[in-house]
Amino acid sequence: MKGFFYSLLFSFQFFSCSETFQPKERGYPRFDLPKPKYFLYDQGHPFLFEISDQAIAYNDSSRLAEPHWVNIKYPALNAEVQLTYKDLGNNLQILNEYIEDSRTLINKHNVKAYGIEETKMKTAQGQEAFVFSLTGQVPTQFQFYTTDSSKNFLRGALYFKTATSNDSLAPAIKYISQDMLHLLNTLKWKNGE
Repeated sequence: MKGFFYSLLFSFQFFSCSETFQPKERGYPRFDLPKPKYFLYDQGHPFLFEISDQAIAYNDSSRLAEPHWVNIKYPALNAEVQLTYKDLGNNLQILNEYIEDSRTLINKHNVKAYGIEETKMKTAQGQEAFVFSLTGQVPTQFQFYTTDSSKNFLRGALYFKTATSNDSLAPAIKYISQDMLHLLNTLKWKNGE
């Protein structure tokens, strides 16, 4: 029996592969990022803007959603931009609360963020907007808010539905960030502001 075992073991060694194991090189996701074409999104909300033809916009249907919350999904990139709209009702105190809430949500990422870059910009429509670029392994890499200071407040945040590291997602983050800047530059309030 021992002899049979040894001859079987010898046979396995003799006929087994002689190729040595080589670990695979680390890979990064490939993104095909076509040049976007933009179309007008006007779906019965107090705002309108242009979005990319690579995205699908739909009303937020989550349990906590409010009437004018919109999600912009990028199926090919497994990403989503969540837009939350608030009616200010000419109340400066409410405006300050929404701005503070936005900044609090951004600052919660300080634990994992390598950096948070804030940019104040003037949109093509003459509106003021604050844009935040976050680096590091954070759940949202790009956020913004804009307001007319009297009636309308809009906040946006980009999320990827993947465990891929943000360094690997950099091309997709940049691509969608450019779309969000286009959204801001084409944003118009319907109530005359």
